[in-house]
Amino acid sequence: MAGALERQVVFALGSNLGDRLGCLQAGVDALTADRQIRASAVSGVYETSPVGGPEQPDYLNAVLIAVSPLPARALLDRSQAAERASGRVRTVRWGPRTLDIDIITCDAETSTDPALTLPHPRAHERAFVLLPWLDADASAELPGFGRVADLAASVDDGSVKQRDDLSIRLSSLVSRSTRAAMADGTAESANRGG
Repeated sequence: MAGALERQVVFALGSNLGDRLGCLQAGVDALTADRQIRASAVSGVYETSPVGGPEQPDYLNAVLIAVSPLPARALLDRSQAAERASGRVRTVRWGPRTLDIDIITCDAETSTDPALTLPHPRAHERAFVLLPWLDADASAELPGFGRVADLAASVDDGSVKQRDDLSIRLSSLVSRSTRAAMADGTAESANRGG
């Protein structure tokens, strides 16, 4: 895509079936595999109770901040391909899943397309999006809603717990929570099993 402008994209990832951390890692790896989506930051991993839908296991959640010249629809296609590659089957709305990837923002782009509403229509009220996003970018802003720090302070975060024992690797940089753990000497190996 010669000449295409790079835009910042915020992805929220969640998993509550199977190897939850492995599914989050697979999602990040799939999104960034060909460098059309280049990671600039990743949050720590958070464990959260499900919101809505049937009774189901707790989620692991994270936020990936990246830059890409791809149009929003192509980013959605890539997200859905990564979900399918991790075994995602869409059967029950808000049901359990191996991997869920939402596009939260694509720079300041707005869209009312039912297939891809931008910014994400419920991001401003979801602690499991806001807290990891704030972790990855303390100065983040959600277009039309304001500073992520202010939004995070206004939502109930009681069911969201940071998992300092888990982290997601990026090929070109280390996650913020891993850097912090390495700095204070508590990281066993930069992430579970690796």
